[in-house]
Amino acid sequence: MLLVVAFTDRLSTDTLSYSFMRLPSLIASHRVHRAPKCFNNCSRAFSEQKPSELNPQTSEDLETFRRRRKTDWKRRQRGQTFLDNVIVTVRAGKGGDGCAAFHREKFKPFGPPSGGDGGRGGDVYILPTSHLTTLSSVPKKIRGENGAHGQGTWQNGKAGEPLVIKVPLGTIVRQLPWDDPRRAHDPWEAEEESLEGLGPSEKRDKMRAKRWVHYPEYEDANVERDTFLEAEEAFYKAERTRRYESRKKAMNEPIYLDLDKEEVYERPVNAPLGTRRQEPLGHLVASGGMGGLGNPHFVSADNRSPKFATRGIEGERLTLSLELKLLADIGLVGMPNAGKSTLLRALTGGRAKSEVAGYAFTTLNPVVGIVRVAEDGTFEGAVTGQTVHDETWKEEQEQQERLERGEYATALTRNQVPEEFPETLDAPVKAGHHFDLFEKFRFTIADNPGLISRASENVGLGHAFLRSMERSLALAYVVDLSIDSPWEELAVLKEELEKYQPGMSEKARMVIANKADLLGGDGDPVEVEKAQHKLKRLEEYVESNMVLKTGRKLDVVPTSAKFSQNMMRVVGLMQKYVEEERSLFENGD
Repeated sequence: MLLVVAFTDRLSTDTLSYSFMRLPSLIASHRVHRAPKCFNNCSRAFSEQKPSELNPQTSEDLETFRRRRKTDWKRRQRGQTFLDNVIVTVRAGKGGDGCAAFHREKFKPFGPPSGGDGGRGGDVYILPTSHLTTLSSVPKKIRGENGAHGQGTWQNGKAGEPLVIKVPLGTIVRQLPWDDPRRAHDPWEAEEESLEGLGPSEKRDKMRAKRWVHYPEYEDANVERDTFLEAEEAFYKAERTRRYESRKKAMNEPIYLDLDKEEVYERPVNAPLGTRRQEPLGHLVASGGMGGLGNPHFVSADNRSPKFATRGIEGERLTLSLELKLLADIGLVGMPNAGKSTLLRALTGGRAKSEVAGYAFTTLNPVVGIVRVAEDGTFEGAVTGQTVHDETWKEEQEQQERLERGEYATALTRNQVPEEFPETLDAPVKAGHHFDLFEKFRFTIADNPGLISRASENVGLGHAFLRSMERSLALAYVVDLSIDSPWEELAVLKEELEKYQPGMSEKARMVIANKADLLGGDGDPVEVEKAQHKLKRLEEYVESNMVLKTGRKLDVVPTSAKFSQNMMRVVGLMQKYVEEERSLFENGD
């Protein structure tokens, strides 16, 4: 069976549909007595479809499926583990069962009830951390630890340890609404589903077995006693109240968390010596169930030796949608192959490991780099010694050739200082640890995958690309100046940003006209004049069509990221934008 599924995975969508239609006959031909229910449902669903519905040319669902499947395949081929949207099912720990026991000791054969209570189930927390950059480490099914059962001689069970799920900063946590079909059933819905098809007596026995613990050989006697029936009635009344409050909370107060700040726990100054440092747990999303009650809780004037106890209560169950929106100061927005990855490498001096190639959609996942700036405006990427940033495969090939020639045997690392610099030096001349003495400002830049037309309609990887730009303080358009009409790309980029989220284009602050080195030829005056005319026309278009609602005009900067030309001006403008936005954010504007 596994071989059949693995083989059909390589076929086209039409062939896959046809294979599922023939799956029951294939199973029968291999003498399988009973086909799995899921395969029967799949084959029935495909057999009920019309031939036109199976045609990928007329079905948008199949086109979307094939597009996403191809994209996932490309990501797996390159070893990408970036994940920015995931739905997880959370179940807190179940409480431990109570114990029905009686105290026994020498000369006291009939002691009082001594059953302990069950331990409380473990809670589930979500903690944002700056050490993660993807949601790939978050499991799809999260289960809290169950509480331990109670024991005799009044021994209560141990409570379950809290479970902390770490997520990267910038994660938005939403609880799926009650009417969402992806939502997991709560404990009562799951129990109702398990009781379908049973008779009244069978349902009653199964429900009692799930809620009560009986002393050995006393189950039949307990269910006939009035004291047990009264306790059962009180138990169901409390359970109905819990169910009502749980559904009311899920429908009226669903979980919504915007985890854009890391929690820091400060130890109180007046804390006693020897107090353990308390680690932050994060935000509580699912509470563990209460432990069951031991038989001493059911002692009454009519029943001095109760021979029953309650089982632990199920923990909360809910389904959460985790969506990661990167927190970067500057987000680069541009068409595929506009030079965004090369620009990021030029600004960071090659430290940002973004792939550079001469084809579209080289970058499939966002890459964040850090730009460090000195007081005089010098940035770290300008003093690393790498001024030419070529395609990744060429750089790797050149590096391998230098390695084979033995050039790295005596070479200094980027953090080693070749000589002693005077203390009165005003500007940094070396990257790495030497730059720490001169660093006055730093900000982050996100290289986002390229946008295409209709990206706001989720064409290609539209939403996956646009999602990473929402949390940026400012945006910078990157266009290819060497094409015939770079201003047309600007119009498409602005339109897609507005369609995805109205007002998102208001974050734009500058237009980077990249690949300016491809214009002008070898200094031919005619070609140079054409290049200047194209740049002037681009500036006129930006001035007339890209004005923000506040009246602010975007800056246009021609650059050559490949040869690190005009990077100082780009860094200076970006620093000004970030300082403005951070001041507004601190003032609450």
